Amino acid sequence: MSELDPHRPRPGGHPAAPVLHGGNATVMVTEMDRAVDFYVDTLGLVLAFRAGGDWAMIAAGEGLTIGLHSSAHGGPEPGTVGGISIGFSVSPPIEAAVETLEGRGVQFAPARGGGVISDQGFVKLAFFADPDGNPLYLAEMPTRRQGTGATKPLDNPG
Repeated sequence: MSELDPHRPRPGGHPAAPVLHGGNATVMVTEMDRAVDFYVDTLGLVLAFRAGGDWAMIAAGEGLTIGLHSSAHGGPEPGTVGGISIGFSVSPPIEAAVETLEGRGVQFAPARGGGVISDQGFVKLAFFADPDGNPLYLAEMPTRRQGTGATKPLDNPG
């Protein structure tokens, strides 16, 4: 196999993580309306989804989604270390992705209420870090969740 083969064995014998497919960069913001106005009106990007003042997804062109997250509910302060994190969308149920990655040595942070998966209703999340401590997370959106009946959650701009 060539060095560029994504399925070549890695240290520990594991191929590349096929449970991940795309994702987004999350940016912590102090004022959601101001942030959405900037990314949409000023930069000309597209508002793909908004969950009130807590979360917005900005389509920034092929392959890039910017997630705007309110800092009002805790988390890193905007403009500080941890103010931007990378989220990975998962194809299988998030529980299967967590199990696969834990089997490869990934350690997930505890979620409120126990376990490592936080179910927020419109998204399930599991948080971890890279070897340098940079914040990462897995995200399962309702359209990717089994049995939710949700078909187009990203059509809701407001």
